[in-house]
Amino acid sequence: MRPTHVIEVWGDFACFTRPELKVERFSYPVPTPSAVRGIFDAIYCKPKEFHWQVTRVDCLGPPSYIALRRNEVKGTASVSSIAKWMSGKAEPEPLWADGDEEGVGRTQRQTMALRKVRYRLYGEIRPWPGFEAQAKAFDEQFQRRAAAGKCVWQPYLGCREFVAYFEPVDPPPGPPCPGLDLDVGLMLYDVFDLSRPGGPEDAPAISLFHAQVQDGVLPVPDYASPEVLKQVRSQRL
Repeated sequence: MRPTHVIEVWGDFACFTRPELKVERFSYPVPTPSAVRGIFDAIYCKPKEFHWQVTRVDCLGPPSYIALRRNEVKGTASVSSIAKWMSGKAEPEPLWADGDEEGVGRTQRQTMALRKVRYRLYGEIRPWPGFEAQAKAFDEQFQRRAAAGKCVWQPYLGCREFVAYFEPVDPPPGPPCPGLDLDVGLMLYDVFDLSRPGGPEDAPAISLFHAQVQDGVLPVPDYASPEVLKQVRSQRL
């Protein structure tokens, strides 16, 4: 059994976008396992040596939605262009929020976000094969970093502009939010294959699970569990 790390996170806004709504963002009422994994990764991350397994999410209050309308840039920078800018082979070209050229400019999009959120997150460090002997050191390093408020990058609640603040806690006994029962239905579990170390060349691997909240508790099954529905890729012979 691996030790479970528990942190409490909070923020003014959060948006854990439902993937079936492509144009306008609409948040799940609770965090997705991938968003929670991203918060743990932001504090301590060694992707070639271990991965985080989220085990549980405690909602410390009922979800409260807020409608936001924002101006977003339409264009995107390609990876090849960024590589040329970094190597000095080309001059950086900005993405203009206002312009007359085709394909540039801004557009207004609606976001149904959550406001004044607070969660208690549970996660375990799962070393990859060959790094099991370092498991205790990984756990101790995370505990030191979390206690000191250190992070590799600023954690966020679904969208990067929605900053998350965190602190390690000892969870009290009893349900976190009695009476908060939600049948969320199929929820996004992750967009990567968590069964092995990944790389930048890996294609997305979507997985889903049936999310049910009882008394404010969202149990999260292991990625290897049959409860997690994984994408099956066809292979050419």
